[in-house]
Amino acid sequence: MGKITIAIDGYSSCGKSTLAKSLASQLKYTYVDSGAMYRAITLFALENGFASNNHVDKAALVAELQNVRIDLQYNAEIERVTTFLNGKNVEEEIRTMRVSEVVSFVSVIKEVRAKLRAMQQELGKRGGVVMDGRDIGTAVFPNAELKIFMTASPEVRARRRYDELKAKGKQVSLDEVRANLVSRDKEDTSRKENPLIKADDALVLDNSDLTMQEQLDWALSWVEKRGA
Repeated sequence: MGKITIAIDGYSSCGKSTLAKSLASQLKYTYVDSGAMYRAITLFALENGFASNNHVDKAALVAELQNVRIDLQYNAEIERVTTFLNGKNVEEEIRTMRVSEVVSFVSVIKEVRAKLRAMQQELGKRGGVVMDGRDIGTAVFPNAELKIFMTASPEVRARRRYDELKAKGKQVSLDEVRANLVSRDKEDTSRKENPLIKADDALVLDNSDLTMQEQLDWALSWVEKRGA
């Protein structure tokens, strides 16, 4: 059976990465976390004084994009992909609220999206890739054989993100997390450059009341239907 390209889009904290990783593991495909790539550039902007709170110095960041190198490396010890920014492991740093609060402002920048889109398309040239993000099925892989658009109720999403952060020892409130998700949804769906929208041929997966195994089984059934 041939290998296909699987594009998973959707709102923040819908479990896109969880599903994508599970699919990649089951199918022996390559998993690419596009969100981690945007978070890495956001961390770069923060560390270099190009971003703070709700402000991003677009011109300064764009001028330095040539000096940003992002590598996604599979770590067999922890069985997951780890994000490196200019040679440094930043997997934990890019998951903080500090980055979450700014990433939507960085991701709207046309030049940032163009740089990462080129990197993502290069990774997916040979198929056998599962990639999740906000515009994978519409801009990165418009010809993907299987497109999934994920969603869940706002309360479920907020609770998932809150539990994730607390498990990592982060001191945040549920209200903070909920407000951040609302803000990110607005930015993601209203930006001019490749906004978050459902591709016409994408399958909708609302996993508000599904277990991880149930959503994986659902996705695998569609992979089989698409000839992989």
